[in-house]
Amino acid sequence: MKLMIIVGSIRPGRAGLPVAQWVHQRAASHPSIDVDFVDLKELAMPFMDEPNHPAKHEYTKPHTIAWSERVDAADAFILVSPEYNHSYSPVLKNALDYLSREWHHKPVSIVSYGGVSAGTRGAAALEPVLTTIGLVKTGANVEINFIAQHITDGVFHPEEKHDSLLHTSLNQLRDLAEALRPLR
Repeated sequence: MKLMIIVGSIRPGRAGLPVAQWVHQRAASHPSIDVDFVDLKELAMPFMDEPNHPAKHEYTKPHTIAWSERVDAADAFILVSPEYNHSYSPVLKNALDYLSREWHHKPVSIVSYGGVSAGTRGAAALEPVLTTIGLVKTGANVEINFIAQHITDGVFHPEEKHDSLLHTSLNQLRDLAEALRPLR
């Protein structure tokens, strides 16, 4: 299974990068998972600049064509998403909105983080967007509260429950990717 992990924040000092690196490390050690790690800061997609609706699949910009090919090659996704003002980051929304059919009938899991709420309000705000673009959400998702307490010297230190939920999520992504494959 080709799993794309997307770091959904580009803020300086972001917690998302060390969390995503932990997810990458765990996913890469999982049997039969090939990881494509996408840091939206490095991807540097401009604010949506395509003249045509993504559903038409008539991309005109090289960055959109490259993003389309990369997403199309993925079988499943993990979004590492912060909570910003009871929602998710605009850079993540922009990356999702660029494409349409590339997302259809593929599973997605969310690793959310924040303060006391563990990013759950941001993850909940993401759900209608994910459904609209055709992604199928896993039942298991990792929620990390008080994120700053889990990062030391730029390294995320998960609790046992985080590792357990991520393992369950990876298994669900694998199973859903296989079940949804005929629909793609």
